[in-house]
Amino acid sequence: MKPLSEMPLETARSIRVVLTDIDDTITTEGMLTASAYGALERLHRAGFIVIPVTGRPAGWCDHIARMWPVDAVVGENGAFYFRYDRERRTMEQRFWASSEELARNRAKLDAIEAEVLASVPGTALASDQAYRLADLAIDFCEDVPPLPESEVDRIVAAFERAGAQAKVSSIHVNGWFGDYNKLTMARTLLADVFGMAWDEARKTVIYAGDSPNDEPMFAAFPVSVGVANIQAFAHRLISKPAYVASGHSGEGFVQLAELLLRAKGA
Repeated sequence: MKPLSEMPLETARSIRVVLTDIDDTITTEGMLTASAYGALERLHRAGFIVIPVTGRPAGWCDHIARMWPVDAVVGENGAFYFRYDRERRTMEQRFWASSEELARNRAKLDAIEAEVLASVPGTALASDQAYRLADLAIDFCEDVPPLPESEVDRIVAAFERAGAQAKVSSIHVNGWFGDYNKLTMARTLLADVFGMAWDEARKTVIYAGDSPNDEPMFAAFPVSVGVANIQAFAHRLISKPAYVASGHSGEGFVQLAELLLRAKGA
């Protein structure tokens, strides 16, 4: 991972789309700071397509799509995208699974929930689980005392034994049934809404993240950035971001935004 300051100016000038994780990439210690939110707004006003790609739930994503200075949002690690059309005042939604599949998967996730909470002491349902439609989020450090990495691995193993996918974020283990992830839905959104072919996307998209559930995005986009706290997860990553900011969490995202804005002359 090269320092973000070493990104060539021509590389920064080629970026049209900013895809970014939210937790511990835009937020800092669970807070959305004024400087990070302002960076989102400045990017949006400068003409960048700005799309959060998050593990957070559908309920949050409805709010984000409506009220944040963004063009769309991918939620629950790729289970759907939401895009709010401000002129028509309508929410466009696309889900990976049908409503019938979501119901069947929820029953299987309920069984995994019972197993994990009974067998891994110190875990809890994520506080935002009530607003989720497609996945199960197990909290290992957001609202509970941080668990050791060995216990996080036990949570992942419980999902995988049941045939579910499982990804570790900076705060949760998210699990779901379905052959999707952040990347598959981000690609679908870019094609559906913005008419962007994959070859074009790889040349004009930058992705910012901080944890192992961002790995498919780091692998897919040649221009990717980790905020400084990605270093804590580097040993778990096969595919690492091309660049790393010196700033932690939202501060690192602000550094990235300022670089892109300078390159654009905005």
